[in-house]
Amino acid sequence: MGLLAIAVISTIVITVAYATYGRLLARLFKLDPNAITPAVEKNDGQDYVPIETKFLMGQHFSAIAAAGPIVGPILAGLLFGWLPALAWILIGCVFIGGTHDFSVLIASVRHNACSITEVARRHMSRRAFLLFLFFIWIALVYVIVVFTDITASAFVYATDLENGRKVPGGAIATSSLFYLVLPIAMGLLMRYAKLPLKWATIIFLPLIGVAIWAGPKMPFNLDEILNVSPSNARKIWDAILLAYCLVASLVPMWALLQPRGHLGGYFLYVVLAAGGLGLLFGGEQIRFPAFKAWDSPRGTLAPILFITIACGACSGFHALVSSGTTSKQIKNERQTLATGYGAMLLEGLVAVVSLCFLMMLAPDNPLTKKSPNFIYANGIGRFLSRAGIPQEVGITFGMLAFTTFVYDTLDVSTRLGRYIIEELTGWRSKGGKVFAGAVMSGAPMLFVARTAVDAKTGVEIPAWKTFWDLFGASNQLLAALALMTVTVWLFRSNRGKWIWPALGLPTAIMYIMSTWALATWAISGFTVAGGLSKPTTWVALLLLGLAAWMLVEAIIAFRTKVPPGAECGGSNA
Repeated sequence: MGLLAIAVISTIVITVAYATYGRLLARLFKLDPNAITPAVEKNDGQDYVPIETKFLMGQHFSAIAAAGPIVGPILAGLLFGWLPALAWILIGCVFIGGTHDFSVLIASVRHNACSITEVARRHMSRRAFLLFLFFIWIALVYVIVVFTDITASAFVYATDLENGRKVPGGAIATSSLFYLVLPIAMGLLMRYAKLPLKWATIIFLPLIGVAIWAGPKMPFNLDEILNVSPSNARKIWDAILLAYCLVASLVPMWALLQPRGHLGGYFLYVVLAAGGLGLLFGGEQIRFPAFKAWDSPRGTLAPILFITIACGACSGFHALVSSGTTSKQIKNERQTLATGYGAMLLEGLVAVVSLCFLMMLAPDNPLTKKSPNFIYANGIGRFLSRAGIPQEVGITFGMLAFTTFVYDTLDVSTRLGRYIIEELTGWRSKGGKVFAGAVMSGAPMLFVARTAVDAKTGVEIPAWKTFWDLFGASNQLLAALALMTVTVWLFRSNRGKWIWPALGLPTAIMYIMSTWALATWAISGFTVAGGLSKPTTWVALLLLGLAAWMLVEAIIAFRTKVPPGAECGGSNA
């Protein structure tokens, strides 16, 4: 079978899902085009800024798409084969992930664009609110740890080409640094020179191509410049990226988040199109096994498959983006379907394309031993080389696409974590913002600075690989808690029977799979030698306790109807 057949089938499934199940959800939630949204009512030019769907879609998509739909599907395919991974991506994004993103977004819009934690406070209790905040803060720390370190690795280690040449990590770093400058310049020109968005797009989008071209010409090899080992260079990049996170979390949205999200959205559409064209005309066949085994070094297919592939199937991080920044920019309730449900389905396609880059490799290909981001970039480079583009430029293009996903996630994660600290401390002055941003960007440094070594081989294990499973489990449990909160809200204010199959079942699936994985690691921490010294053991126990407490709060909340005044900012679902 060719990869084209997989791509066509997946595209048909996702298109039909949007036209049928997506529209069904829109009817069930009774989207009201005449409702005044918080973005319109509170428009302050800073956080509340209503924008059109075509612009919001790109920003939201680039914020949620991160490295998850690249790393997760490839890791899962390597562990269990491509068929289980593909099945979970398609079923997950249609019935669970898409429902999660859309329902959280509309819930936030109808609660004055407040966070999903505030929805929990209004419909459960203040205890649930504080528990949820603490849980989210922990999850955000691990999001930043994983994506910071995997990006730093891309800036240091080279990618091997089929012709024997290499693309140095410094080339990716150069292109990435140039890319960071572009949205800042764009935001400043739009703000102070009144440059129209149309012309800003026409001018700055091609400059991303210049950044890609410049990377291999001027590689910024930090290990050579500072005369340090690649491992130490990676840790230095970790520190630089976390310092960037601090700055990005403090600047106004117009100065970085919105212009970069706009440019990044277009860029990522181009990446998706490049992958699609490669699948269409590349003629690649499937060489990787459809199914490998029920068990793997990381654990059994259930629950590991469901927490390894998060973004692309279902991701709790999306709840934070939807209710943290996107809901404050919704101009019309009807935007929530395309932005929430549609962007999740589009991310599912990104995951399918990423999986295809693994599927075209033979099991004994040396690339299968590399990190997923290198497999992804090699696939992009291989496809673009068929169009006459040098493979090193194509790989730089693919790696920049990868880091583009990551930058938006790092920005949003640090900003949302800053909001949580401000909420818990009540310190919202300028000094409080700096303090909260420093704490949020500093905490991950405690983990990326650690050096973990494989006991059998003596080889250093990157931080992102050490914490990926914990990130996946906490992320999926976050999705379960967000779905649980929306279910409680709808049940108390609506009590429609459709709530249970549409939201109750996805909640149960995500809750069971994530707690199952966490319980497995917690138990192994007490039964395997050295398990108690691993941070994953104690974090797993902590997350299990928080999840159990949240479940109790939800059960208590189901007993009462919505209190007067808890529903605000729009029409009832």
